[in-house]
Amino acid sequence: MEVESFENEEVAKLLNDWFVSIKVDREERPDVDKVYMTYVQALYGGGGWPLSVFLSPDLKPLMGGTYFPPEDKYGRPGFKTILRKVKDAWDNKRDMLVKSGAFAIEQLSEALSASAGSNQLPDGLAQNALRLCAEQLSNSFDSRFGGFGSAPKFPRPVEIQLMLYQSKKLEESGKPGEAKESLKMVFFSLQCMARGGMHDHVGGGFHRYSVDECWHVPHFEKMLYDQGQLANVYLDAFFISRDILYSFISRDILDYLRRDMIGSEGGIFSAEDADSAEFEGATRKKEGAFYIWTSKEIDDILGEHASLFKEHYYVKPSGNCDLSSMSDPHKEFKGKNVLIERNDSSALASKLGMSIQEYLDILGECKKKLFDVRAKRPRPHLDDKVIVSWNGLAISSFAKASKILKGEPQGTNFNFPVVGCDPKEYMEVAEKAANFIRRHLYNEQTRRLQHSFRNGPSNAPGFLDDYAFLISGLLDLYEFGGSTDWLVWATELQDMQDELFLDREDGAYFNTPGEDPSVLLRVKEDHDGAEPSGNSVSAINLVRLASMVSGSKSDHYRQNGEHLLAVFESRLKEMAMAVPLMCCAADMLSIPSRKQVVLVGHKPSEEFENMLAAAHASYDPNKTVIHIDPTNTAEMEFWETNNDKVALMARNNFAADKVVALVCQNFSCRPPVSSPKSLQHMLSNKSASSSVV
Repeated sequence: MEVESFENEEVAKLLNDWFVSIKVDREERPDVDKVYMTYVQALYGGGGWPLSVFLSPDLKPLMGGTYFPPEDKYGRPGFKTILRKVKDAWDNKRDMLVKSGAFAIEQLSEALSASAGSNQLPDGLAQNALRLCAEQLSNSFDSRFGGFGSAPKFPRPVEIQLMLYQSKKLEESGKPGEAKESLKMVFFSLQCMARGGMHDHVGGGFHRYSVDECWHVPHFEKMLYDQGQLANVYLDAFFISRDILYSFISRDILDYLRRDMIGSEGGIFSAEDADSAEFEGATRKKEGAFYIWTSKEIDDILGEHASLFKEHYYVKPSGNCDLSSMSDPHKEFKGKNVLIERNDSSALASKLGMSIQEYLDILGECKKKLFDVRAKRPRPHLDDKVIVSWNGLAISSFAKASKILKGEPQGTNFNFPVVGCDPKEYMEVAEKAANFIRRHLYNEQTRRLQHSFRNGPSNAPGFLDDYAFLISGLLDLYEFGGSTDWLVWATELQDMQDELFLDREDGAYFNTPGEDPSVLLRVKEDHDGAEPSGNSVSAINLVRLASMVSGSKSDHYRQNGEHLLAVFESRLKEMAMAVPLMCCAADMLSIPSRKQVVLVGHKPSEEFENMLAAAHASYDPNKTVIHIDPTNTAEMEFWETNNDKVALMARNNFAADKVVALVCQNFSCRPPVSSPKSLQHMLSNKSASSSVV
């Protein structure tokens, strides 16, 4: 519509004569977008972007829709026809139009302010929702190309998270066969996504989604929220499998962000566009122009290694977007190639009489050469807004990588675009991003967040997702080795989130503070889509916070979490597949006692870092890691105030010459250990005996 309608002189005249046209950046004002998208979905049974909505002067919606061609075609009214009809209705049926818009908003407001019938979910519902969601996803699994559902295929990381969580539960309940089946689906999907054209093999990171069923031709936009979540699920896959394929992909994503998407002060940018000019001075931009290659370009750039590279990435003189009828229906990519891996590297190396390492080294050198040439092309537009919620997702993945990747085998070789840095560098990136938000988007006096930053903070306030996703990132910053300052800030933000968004009477969180009268709806969002919902993330945050602090504060967090989930009882019962992360949250809350790993010793030291890596060496979403240095006054004060049991354990188990670890659950702790190997063994050994401390 941008090209067809909004650059059309005739359309412009109608708009300028009859309407006040307002363009909304939905990333900057998701609250405004949500109001009118909800209206269109409710009235017409579906929504999407571009979103066109006609409003009365008091902002009530009168009519709306998604894509309108400029003229009547495809069985749809043209945009000019729509403009004339709305103008005619406004002139001749204004009262009826305004009344119906006001009524629609009233009805939606009532329907969306969901409330709970009780303060917690019925017994067994959490486990049923988890099982039902896993079953529904399994039934939609694509055994040929991986992923859940059909084309277009989106990398919905919340689905992967649920399947990994369910696999762990099945294993713990003595069903290793079923657990393995869940893992096979996840690993196959992650491998297919990594081999596909949706993955940027030359520069790292992932594009938005695949238009076909085989993850080949993508919509070429790159979004920060995808990178943060995908890095996390690839890290989880490495956790579980110890296959370095997954650690490579998580590094590939994080190294792309470090290289191309971070400002000088540490804020992480939002997105890169799909379209770019094919050459300097071109008047029109084209989808994917920056990323695609002709066979001749590959020959010219790579010389003697061109044939190896072309076989590996399925590059053909006629172009390679022929794997599916959906890959290139309009022949936009004729003669062009979107790199995709279709063969096994070991088999190709063997065919050429090379070692696998030699083969991968050559591929790495080729990718670097292509990257250098690509860097001279006109780049896609960089959206350099720093959005708090998306930064929270990325902070989480950088913090986790700093410890999880210490589990890579010694001497692991890396190839471009992976840098191969010491994992601790990722923690520095995470802390720098968190500090950027604290410095530029957080008011220390009011304790409130702003939503985004570009040449200064935006006017938009922080929304629920900003608080929830940032709190989650801060909890990971702490658990994976950061200072208790991050925990202090997380608890401050949680208090403010409760003040601004919590429905204290009916439970759960609204998406907006409700202070802007021009935003007509406050919604309690539950759908876990391309991004998880703020309520799902909040429920998990509350579980995690409740396991760190003690007494009435812990009870308060837990009760808020239980009340929140009770609001979405019918959703968990009837539409579990729409809320995979909420299913995980419900199960987490149903567990009577979360496992705690408490590390006591001098920080910072190599011994402490190794012990912390051991504490995080196994995948267990129902585990909290607490680390404490009894010689640090600020840390001890925090724990004495918030959890005196942890402070007492620190005092009783401190030894100047070693780091001590205690694993506790159900009000008892196993005997302390002081070697990373012993701790890893204890965490993976379910039957070890406990003794009360």
